Amino acid sequence: MESAPIVVHRPSLSGGRRVSMHRHGRDEILGLAFSDHDLVVFLEAAGITDPDLIMDDPAWVEWRGAGAHHWTAA
Repeated sequence: MESAPIVVHRPSLSGGRRVSMHRHGRDEILGLAFSDHDLVVFLEAAGITDPDLIMDDPAWVEWRGAGAHHWTAA
């Protein structure tokens, strides 16, 4: 099984989570998200229509190092 094309990485110590997307044969960093809204903005800018519909779909988004929608360091 291939991994999801969008990865929300573990929360950083200062808060926020790096968001990357695999496309065109490579990983691209979309930005540092501090909220679901930030994630939606990054995904829309990357050409994803209706990003709210895929945020909880593991075929599209892999949440690493913390639960989905958790934005601060533990």
